[in-house]
Amino acid sequence: MKERSYMAFLQEARPFIPQERIYTDELRRLAWGTDAGFYRLIPRIVIRSKNEDEISQLLKLASRHGLPVTFRAAGTSLSGQAISDSILIVAGKHWEKYTLSSDHEQITLQPGIIGQRVNEILAPYGRKFAPDPASVKSAMVGGIVMNNASGMNCGTHANSDKVLLSVRIVLADGTVLDTGCPVSRASFEVTHRDFIRRICELRDQVRADEKLAERIRYKYSIKNVTGLNLLPFVRFDDPFDIIAHLMVGSEGTLAFLSEVTMKTEYDYPCKASAMLYFKTIKEACRAVVALKNVTNETGEWTVKGAELLDWKSLASVNGPVFLRYKGEVASSILPGVEPGDESGLTAVLTETKARTPEELHRNITTIENVLRAFHTYIPVHFTDKPEEYSQYWAIRSGIFPSVGGTRKPGTTCLIEDIAFHIENLPEATVELQQLIARHGYDDACIYGHALEGNYHFIINQSFGSDEEVKRYEDLMNAVKTLVVDKYDGSLKAEHGTGRNMAPFVRYEWGEAAFEVMKAVKSLFDPKGLLNPGVIFNDDPQCHIKNFKPLPLLATRDELRGGTEDKCIECGFCEVNCLSCGFTLSSRQRIVLQREISRLRQSGKEPERLALLEKQYKYPGNQTCAGDGLCSMSCPMGINTGDLTHMIRQRALPKGSLGYKAGNFAANHFAGIKSSLRPILGLANFGHSILGTKAMSNIAKGMHNALGVPLWTPAMPKPLPPCSLPYRGEGKGKEAVVYFPSCINQTMGLPKKSPVEQPLVNKMVSLLQKAGYEVIFPANMESLCCGTIWESKGMPDIADRKSAELEAALWEASEQGRYPVLCDQSPCLHRMRETIKKMKLYEPAEFIYTFLKDKLVFTQTDRPVAIHITCSMRKMGLANTLIELAHLCSTHVLIPEEVGCCGFAGDRGFTYPELNAYALRKLRPQIEAAGISIGYSNSRTCEIGLTTNAGIPYVSIAYLVDQCTKPKMRDKE
Repeated sequence: MKERSYMAFLQEARPFIPQERIYTDELRRLAWGTDAGFYRLIPRIVIRSKNEDEISQLLKLASRHGLPVTFRAAGTSLSGQAISDSILIVAGKHWEKYTLSSDHEQITLQPGIIGQRVNEILAPYGRKFAPDPASVKSAMVGGIVMNNASGMNCGTHANSDKVLLSVRIVLADGTVLDTGCPVSRASFEVTHRDFIRRICELRDQVRADEKLAERIRYKYSIKNVTGLNLLPFVRFDDPFDIIAHLMVGSEGTLAFLSEVTMKTEYDYPCKASAMLYFKTIKEACRAVVALKNVTNETGEWTVKGAELLDWKSLASVNGPVFLRYKGEVASSILPGVEPGDESGLTAVLTETKARTPEELHRNITTIENVLRAFHTYIPVHFTDKPEEYSQYWAIRSGIFPSVGGTRKPGTTCLIEDIAFHIENLPEATVELQQLIARHGYDDACIYGHALEGNYHFIINQSFGSDEEVKRYEDLMNAVKTLVVDKYDGSLKAEHGTGRNMAPFVRYEWGEAAFEVMKAVKSLFDPKGLLNPGVIFNDDPQCHIKNFKPLPLLATRDELRGGTEDKCIECGFCEVNCLSCGFTLSSRQRIVLQREISRLRQSGKEPERLALLEKQYKYPGNQTCAGDGLCSMSCPMGINTGDLTHMIRQRALPKGSLGYKAGNFAANHFAGIKSSLRPILGLANFGHSILGTKAMSNIAKGMHNALGVPLWTPAMPKPLPPCSLPYRGEGKGKEAVVYFPSCINQTMGLPKKSPVEQPLVNKMVSLLQKAGYEVIFPANMESLCCGTIWESKGMPDIADRKSAELEAALWEASEQGRYPVLCDQSPCLHRMRETIKKMKLYEPAEFIYTFLKDKLVFTQTDRPVAIHITCSMRKMGLANTLIELAHLCSTHVLIPEEVGCCGFAGDRGFTYPELNAYALRKLRPQIEAAGISIGYSNSRTCEIGLTTNAGIPYVSIAYLVDQCTKPKMRDKE
């Protein structure tokens, strides 16, 4: 019966949802069955929604067929609230619109905007997004609001509930309500009169029960997201305000949030942080209680944040102070500490903010005076330098994934989330630490928002036996007793109730409050179809079922570094994954490879294994750029590109035809490059004869029909073999070894180029303008950095080519006497990875380091766009490129939300749809800014950028040459 209902649902949904946004295959259902939590359910249907009308129609269909629906944004939630075994509707990449009020004090947001993006939008106006969960760089607004996710600074005074003004929602029956729109409200009062009346009845019922009303106020005086949000019934009179605020923390159990309007928060310009260290966790908590009470003359809290990190948290990141403490403890030179016992060390990351430097200094002095009453391990030191305190906060934000990454392979990383009233903090924290230890979780850590009495504790758990499951169940029962019975705290403070705490909602709140919650659920979702099993669950053991497996990857011994097994599937990587939302994300690739590995190792379900491997090929392998940017937002530094390269290596074992072809190319590289020039020449001839439009249509048809690499008008003419000298003359001058990348040795200029000289010639001209002698390595036509082979899965050949290049550069540089310049940043990145005994540079860094003082810069008023390549980001050179561009132009655009361009070597030719998706947000920004040319430092990237931006992109060297002249030198 259910199967027929799902089939009917699909049949009726397909007329208004394109097939490419409906997933029913084995691979993608499995991929979307995982979020950041420790549970897994496999959805029957996954739909990537695009707009409110689609949601309304889908909910009407689901209601008609009696099918449960779960909503999901970024999937960074931790308590099992974003997974489903029925219909999963994703509201992410298509839900990113916003509007900002003229005074910048209100912002209206769709649910798919990432929290950090909101901060970027508000930053120019001195405002910020008030909710600040540690996952703000990855979590989306929909999840932040619907979980009431708070964080390090917002506490209860500036969480989503406190800054929310109105919502636009889609109810279970498909009705759209905008609580901030008078017309929508008036219409709803007519069509849903009983609904409004029931809201008012519940409001009056709660207020009439003084004991219940007082309990609600007390429970929400600290962070609390256990169950539905009852605070609106005592805060608001207007039923529409109550409806709006009931959405906060409802976890998709009441309605779909399609838009939210929130107050923005003042962003203090002056900030300072200190990492305070104490020798016991109780002393640290006593200090936090004292800091909580510090206010200024206006009653404003002086301390804005105080994050506690216990010794295990500090050990997970190998902090230098922890290592020093550990050494002193081991040497028995620390008074009052048992030899060998480093478990007392506790850090409190403390932050204060101010409007002026003078006010900030007063705040620091006040805090230091308060701390004199406590014994710190090292002297208190505040820093107001962003480059210093940002490192502290990066450590704090990455604790969960970092600790999870230290777990025993194959175990599951679980995070719990509780809160105590601040006056109970010192005793409660010590008892919590002892309780966890009594249950045998020796590797557990406690950390979190101590200023709000809110802690997270992480345990690494195996569920491979009944005994292990029972141990976890006993721990949770003990936590319940401690938090609820003894201290009347919150079993869930900010991570959402989900499935994890659903069995305990009634226990924490009591019968009267729970009945109100049930009444709200029944009103909004009378059929119980919205996110069933979350918050309300009749199974008392639902929290110990459907755990997510984390099997070992079969490739772990093959992988360089083998860090993929440390992945806890948190999703922090996805913000930098260009294929996320197009095919698969970096997180999903690891999820799928784990399952494929499990099936291989077990020998079970061979047909399913074959199916997954087949379905993985295009979305998992062929559309992975392998750029490695995912590692930059992963706290463990996991590069899923390495996993992809290893999968490609498996497909090309030594002796295979593909491997032999790669080896032949490496051994005859000069000849291969020479053979490419006639092909480029033929394409250019066709372009000249047929014209751009006809040539483009023919090329597109051949690509679609035959899989021929796609030609575009940005494709260059061939560059004739250079007859460049092995060594320049000009004795006594400064010298540089210049290795033009193989692509720049082969490719000339496109037919319609804004510049006149090929890059190799322009680079030599610029270097000579600055007074440099240019040296070329011997046998340059045969040399390559090896990136081509690495990306194809032939790392041994890649390393061989790198070694050949290293030997040639070592000789040309006279054993490292001269710096080495490569004109292609991706090539330079690999060279730096494999060649360590020479100083290697790409154009921007070399120009900024060596040529800047030898040239006179004259800024142009022409606006320019800059593309920062993946390799520049990974080498930490993004700002160098930007600063160099600012020396040349008064108007420099760094397009927002454009990361990896997706060209990925040759993938822009073979899978141009990946390149187009990665750059989908580029052209509108270029056109809006009236820009006619862009600059970068990777030729292949520039081809893709030119194709998708509508303007030419060329090397940054051209801009520098255009805007500079030689500096007059003193006559010798």
